[in-house]
Amino acid sequence: MNECYYDKRMDFFYNRTKTDTADEWAGPQLIGVLCFGTFFCLFIFISNSLVIAAVVKNKRFHFPFYYLLANLAAADFFAGIAYVFLMFNTGPVSKTLTVNRWFLRQGLLDTSLTASLVNLLVIAVERHMSIMRMKIHSNLTKKRVTFLIISIWAIAIFMGAVPTLGWNCLCDITVCSSLAPIYSRSYLVFWSVLNLVVFFIMVVVYIRIYMYVQRKTNVLSSHTSGSISRRRTPVKLMKTVMTVLGAFVVCWTPGLVVLLLDGLNCTDCGIQNVKRWFLLLALLNSVMNPIIYSYKDDEMWATMKRMICCSSEDKSQERRSSRIPSTVLCRSTDISGHYIEDGIIQGTICGKGDLGDKGNS
Repeated sequence: MNECYYDKRMDFFYNRTKTDTADEWAGPQLIGVLCFGTFFCLFIFISNSLVIAAVVKNKRFHFPFYYLLANLAAADFFAGIAYVFLMFNTGPVSKTLTVNRWFLRQGLLDTSLTASLVNLLVIAVERHMSIMRMKIHSNLTKKRVTFLIISIWAIAIFMGAVPTLGWNCLCDITVCSSLAPIYSRSYLVFWSVLNLVVFFIMVVVYIRIYMYVQRKTNVLSSHTSGSISRRRTPVKLMKTVMTVLGAFVVCWTPGLVVLLLDGLNCTDCGIQNVKRWFLLLALLNSVMNPIIYSYKDDEMWATMKRMICCSSEDKSQERRSSRIPSTVLCRSTDISGHYIEDGIIQGTICGKGDLGDKGNS
């Protein structure tokens, strides 16, 4: 019977794989990575919150496609949380972690990836349902969209917890991987192949839908009297989705390929030298998505800009209201019959508007 190592700390498993985490993440390099990660995590939190708030606030976004887009932003927000947790539990700290804390660290990353991936799949289904009927939005009800969103997160949490539930190498350390010292190599092969296959399927589906939309739009444009902007709306939405999907595939594929090579026990591939950079590339995906939404969707950008401007206007109104007592005082002194010279002196405090009033008096 194999011995299990649930009570060991992570240094036991890192030493077995000869992964020197202390040297890789020490000194200026660690500080640079932490500063880089902190800046982008803050951007992830703020920008994706704006996307979610825009969908909630603007009634034009109250359709299944935008609900799912908001859920994708929520997945990116969750990814930011996962990266923050990772930053404070990486480098030299990695070897001091317990097995359960390390499972939590990796589980958060796996959950965020799965949530984004499944969400893109559901968006593909939603786009297929609507585009094939040449509609801007599908006929999914709010209850069904809510059920889909709950299902997305249930699947994501389950996939993130699979290694914790038993698919690991704690009872058979001979099959442990190098990049994930307590993950079984067979799990890494399953995980990476599954995601890469889904990537390929989604790319094929979206290309097919996009070609169908382009063909139908060209045919209908010569036979319908509808507005050009309305006919182009499905195409614009498809361009947004395809750009998001393209960024997702570009940012995540290198990391998944590295995991696959590690699962196949490729010892001469130099995967330890590139793992952290591919992780940062995956982080960039959560940064890029809000930029894509605002760049590709004029209404989304306008809504986000209005929310930002309104908050700044509210602050300026508060500052103006704080000046009201002094303004009232200046005008009251003017009414009580002070000389123009006094008004000029007061004008240095009251502003040009009050000077003008005094001059007119």
